[in-house]
Amino acid sequence: VQLQESGPGLVKPSQTLSLTCTVSGASIRTETYFWNWLRQPPGKGLEWMGVISGSGSAWYSPSLKNRLSISMDTSKNQVTLQLLSVTPEDTAVYYCWHWNSATDRISWGRGTQVTVSS
Repeated sequence: VQLQESGPGLVKPSQTLSLTCTVSGASIRTETYFWNWLRQPPGKGLEWMGVISGSGSAWYSPSLKNRLSISMDTSKNQVTLQLLSVTPEDTAVYYCWHWNSATDRISWGRGTQVTVSS
């Protein structure tokens, strides 16, 4: 499974951040697959943001659940993230991460830098 994140790079404060994880080598709708988003702010550790399963159920970090939405576009085989009302504290490298619960195998995307600045 190969993952490729893409997004705007630069977002203004208060705007909505939209990122896409394009998946190749597997169908995102496979029930044993879990598609996660994580991020790493500069100088800090990785933060788990949320996950959506191949069956379409989603779970979010309590600290982000009021601003975060993760969904799937099966026609494009993509997993999307939307983060509302961003602030400079949302500046980070954002990663797409896949876990296959049937085999315990994982895959990482390379990450995409997002900077929130006016």
